[in-house]
Amino acid sequence: MLVIILVIIIGASIYVWINQMNKEDKSEKKPLESTSYRSSYHFTAPDKWKNDPQKPIFYKGKYHYYYLYNKDYPNGNGTEWRHATSEDLVHWKDEGVAIPKYTNINGDPWSGSVVVDRTNTAGFGENALIAVVTQPSKDGGKQEQYLWYSTDEGKTFQSAGDEPVLSNPGVEDFRDPKIIWDDERDKWLMLLAEGSKVGFYESTNLKEWQFTGDFQTEDLGVLECPDLFQMRTPDGTVKWVLGVSANGEAVDKPNNYAYWIGDFNGKNFEKEHEEPQWLDYGFDWYGGVTFEDGPAEDKLNKRYGLAWMNKWSYADNTPTMEFDGFNGTDSIVREIRLQEDEQYGYALASQPVADLNKLVQSEKTYNDITLTNESKTLDAKRETYRIEANISWEDSKNVGLRLRESKDKSRHIDVGLAISENYSYVNRAFVNNPDEEKKFQESQAPFDGDNKNVRLTVLIDKTSIEVFIDDGKVAHSNLAFPLADDQAISLFSSGGTATFENVKVEELGTSQNSE
Repeated sequence: MLVIILVIIIGASIYVWINQMNKEDKSEKKPLESTSYRSSYHFTAPDKWKNDPQKPIFYKGKYHYYYLYNKDYPNGNGTEWRHATSEDLVHWKDEGVAIPKYTNINGDPWSGSVVVDRTNTAGFGENALIAVVTQPSKDGGKQEQYLWYSTDEGKTFQSAGDEPVLSNPGVEDFRDPKIIWDDERDKWLMLLAEGSKVGFYESTNLKEWQFTGDFQTEDLGVLECPDLFQMRTPDGTVKWVLGVSANGEAVDKPNNYAYWIGDFNGKNFEKEHEEPQWLDYGFDWYGGVTFEDGPAEDKLNKRYGLAWMNKWSYADNTPTMEFDGFNGTDSIVREIRLQEDEQYGYALASQPVADLNKLVQSEKTYNDITLTNESKTLDAKRETYRIEANISWEDSKNVGLRLRESKDKSRHIDVGLAISENYSYVNRAFVNNPDEEKKFQESQAPFDGDNKNVRLTVLIDKTSIEVFIDDGKVAHSNLAFPLADDQAISLFSSGGTATFENVKVEELGTSQNSE
């Protein structure tokens, strides 16, 4: 009898132990298996797929944003234009599909741009919304430009006809029309991405276009999503800026938004420097668009920008599709200004839009943290947040932050300055990320280590990190997929001593697709 009782007790103990181990094992896996990867405060597709943003317009008190959307992803092709609106560029309301795919004989709508035809130049009524869109034509899939119009405040667009308003002259790449109004010359301007060049066209009615000139590039791959605008410098000078989505990887440059500063004479653009500058040095700021500060009376002092946070090399590699049923995230909207620059004379600087402050839920601050060849973990743990810090040094060779760090410190995203080698960096190699081939793990940008100090602003969301250095003179935007429970924040200095001042960690709430 005693033996039987002992067997029962031991068996029960073993059962309880196994059951407890199973619970602990499930608990350890829970962050990976049950978490949502949908961003808290970045714009995301409601479902399925999104890629290129179209330049938002300000109309009747709201920003109207259209983007390429594929409701059939991943099992069907073809994009259409989906619509969202916002009053503050932080909270967005989904407005549904405005231009459905395959509704005329010219296939699905690709990238283009929307303008408000305030004086009825196109004949569809004052303040009609006009979209000029690339479609692969019925004649062999040539990329040509077609006109669509809306008379219901941008909710839906109608095709203006099956014939293009600008026909393909016989080239492979002829797409992404960007339309702007030239106040000085009282006409419409169109930019087109044409392989390694940008073409310029003019029109008085948005229906008939004449070629005026082009802008040639080298070593930047096939250009996409051209951009042209004016900005005022702090000293009052007004400059033209020409931007493109470009691939500079062949010459060890980024694959995102390249730009030149110069002059536009109504026909063509003249650059002031041969080499382009870059609005971002990360891997995931592509298809970028800039747009006017709608309510401002003087629209030349500040501009906004956003981009698709992805890269065609690994566009399908994301946990968001498996866990949340979508693939498509945008960068935070940025405020862009034109500032003086020692090397180029002038350069664009960008910072997160000011209304992001609306999302701040809590704040922790730290001052006078001095580290010598060591790291320090803060007592703030967050999944989505903004962190700011002033860092100074005398002899340190590498300083920065380790973010979304695991308890055992094996997983983390590094933001830092390789001072002795004169570059800033964001390294995502220690966490899950979309680059399965490990080619794009650390983004780098020039930094003068002799400055002895830096100001960092970093945005962390569930699948992204955006870094702004020295008030946005340099930015890095990268995708990363840390585990939900990895929330530690550490400061570090190696090769010497560094001091961290005015460190502020702000927890950010959600803005996601508000209704």
